[in-house]
Amino acid sequence: MGPATALAWALLVLAAAAALGLLILIGGLARMFARAPRLVEGSDAPAPLAAPSLTVVVPAYNEAANIAACLTSLLRSEEPGGNWRVLLVDDGSTDATLAMAKEAALACGATEPRFTVLEAGPRPEGERWVGKNWACSRAMEQVDSDWVLFVDADVRLHPATLRRALAQACADGADLLSLAPRLSCGCLAEWMVQPIMASLLGLGFPIAAANDPASPVAFAAGPFMLFRRETYAAIGGHRALAAEVVEDLALARRIKAGGHRLRYLLGLDALELRMYPDFAALWEGWTKNWLLGLDGSVAKALGAAGVVLLLFSGPWLLTPAAASAAALLPAQRLLLLAALALALVGISLQLVLRLWTRRQFQVPLTLWWLMGAGGLVVAAIGPVSVWRTLSGRGWTWKGRPLA
Repeated sequence: MGPATALAWALLVLAAAAALGLLILIGGLARMFARAPRLVEGSDAPAPLAAPSLTVVVPAYNEAANIAACLTSLLRSEEPGGNWRVLLVDDGSTDATLAMAKEAALACGATEPRFTVLEAGPRPEGERWVGKNWACSRAMEQVDSDWVLFVDADVRLHPATLRRALAQACADGADLLSLAPRLSCGCLAEWMVQPIMASLLGLGFPIAAANDPASPVAFAAGPFMLFRRETYAAIGGHRALAAEVVEDLALARRIKAGGHRLRYLLGLDALELRMYPDFAALWEGWTKNWLLGLDGSVAKALGAAGVVLLLFSGPWLLTPAAASAAALLPAQRLLLLAALALALVGISLQLVLRLWTRRQFQVPLTLWWLMGAGGLVVAAIGPVSVWRTLSGRGWTWKGRPLA
């Protein structure tokens, strides 16, 4: 086999692998979402036997761009059924987070005790606290309600979400109920990357195993975690996980390891999550989480990055490569035209994936044709995350070092 023939076969195999992989991805997502448990619809949500009390904790650090919308959605929620309040914990913000939070609460007519602000204060010297763990731990010093809900500042809740979630947690006997949010996009970087990430997370969520009490697999989504307070205290809460970067997974594992009830549900119609305002924040966030989200396995992290490169960037790179080679290599033209056809099938399947996403999650087709460029970004996130996590260099969140 000569070099030209080897090249033609290589392009054909790569194009076929990309198309097949996308078919598997679409089929897997459709199957998983058809079977996945969901938060009960508002009108069908069971009412608790007693009216439980609830504290909603919002840890915030430099969230001026998000905090007003988050608090407004919370404070204008339907009554969840019992005594409830919102506790904002400011974790040393240096922007206008606190001022904007108070302004939003005032606009909603929320005063104490419905809305309270707590200054987290400095972290203890000689102790390693990362992420929001310190703010959440400080909040729990003021929480005595039956339930506590941790909500990230970049989340927007629909009006009935608190009532639905609390009712279902009580009905299911849950100790932790976590909801998978619908991801929303607002900037070019998000439109390039987030639909890919949503697809990977959707397929990779071990949702059936997470809800199976007999399985040790545990999973939860940090933006929305509703705990029975007594159980939260029994597992040690955020204080026991001060140095954990991916604290949501660690908390879910402690819930299951302790023999408690975990419920992880789709909440796509209940809350939205806008994760990153620009490329710098997106790059920092995903390089922080990629390796740890794949069990700290370097092989998994690099392998997943390679698969993304093949599935999402591959068809866009292979299309001009196969077309050019077909024009220059007449003896291998048949193989190369087949490779070109399969590459175009891959691009079409990416459109099918986005159409399915639009139907399921109301995510528009905006810039769908940038998925090829998004694949390059995600593929680069993998090795960079490995380097940053293992070396500690540049491993930060919102500018704060994690190592």
